[in-house]
Amino acid sequence: MAFEESGTDLGVFLAGADLSDKQFYFVKLASATTVVVCSAITDVVMGVLQNNPTSGGQAIVRVLGLSKVSANESLSVGHVIGTSTDGQASRITLGSSTTVHVCGQVIEAGSSGEVLTAFINITNGRGA
Repeated sequence: MAFEESGTDLGVFLAGADLSDKQFYFVKLASATTVVVCSAITDVVMGVLQNNPTSGGQAIVRVLGLSKVSANESLSVGHVIGTSTDGQASRITLGSSTTVHVCGQVIEAGSSGEVLTAFINITNGRGA
């Protein structure tokens, strides 16, 4: 079962859209004060959405630490992850691309659509 611990969260952003069904998805900046769900594997990720705000509501974003994430595919312990085209966690093969961003590493395995545990470390380093 997925778990979390205290981490570094930023609560200064507003939801730039209805994110009520996007808890534990990767988000990106839409403006200086708003975040939206990532929509491309090349998006520069801000962090993992920790709550489920509607448009204009406070969005709490985890940028460092253990977090639950929604899996886009089956992921195993140790997989390095980034965002998929719909904001879920997807495996990154290091050295295969210079256009994807490393966002963390899987701590607890899970299947597509499941919520699993990952260590989040948003450095926006490239996958190559």
